[in-house]
Amino acid sequence: MLQPSIEKNDRKARVFIIAVSLIVFIAVVVLSRVKLEVNLPFDVHVFAGINAAINSVVALLLVFGIIAVRKKNYELHKKIMLTAILLSVLFLLSYIAHHLLAGDTKFGDINHDGLLSEEEKTGAGQMRVFYLLLLLTHIPLAGIILPFILFTAYRALTGEYDKHRKLTRITWPVWFYVAITGVMVYLMIRPYYY
Repeated sequence: MLQPSIEKNDRKARVFIIAVSLIVFIAVVVLSRVKLEVNLPFDVHVFAGINAAINSVVALLLVFGIIAVRKKNYELHKKIMLTAILLSVLFLLSYIAHHLLAGDTKFGDINHDGLLSEEEKTGAGQMRVFYLLLLLTHIPLAGIILPFILFTAYRALTGEYDKHRKLTRITWPVWFYVAITGVMVYLMIRPYYY
């Protein structure tokens, strides 16, 4: 096992993690309701593509992280997981930028008017139902995973590996699911961006 990287202070860590998680959650909720009307020299949906790419890499890193820890390569595991966390921060910034600049896109909105006619709903068919069910799981899990990620990382960085492993049983599958479904959501909604 690795030596602790930071000093254990559960009270400060708890306050920090809860504060950061609430600030991020509130920022995402509030900023997702705002659309900036700016004329940029590039397609703002590039951020959605960046988000999908980041989610893909995070999903791969999560798999490689599990492999590294099972091979008892704890230093590599630590680097992989910290990289996944850093990429998730970049994802968050890109996600907020995309929603601020592009607004919402509705699945099936072929004419891009922001409304779904009965004809558009019918045209989207069962894929729209699948997309909405996917979102129904993806969004809440994406909203609650941050404090789990931070607490799991904190337990590892303080050398509390038993607590780290227990948290990982919850954190890893949810984080992985959120990363994979994030890519799926992008691939499904992408045709309606243009």
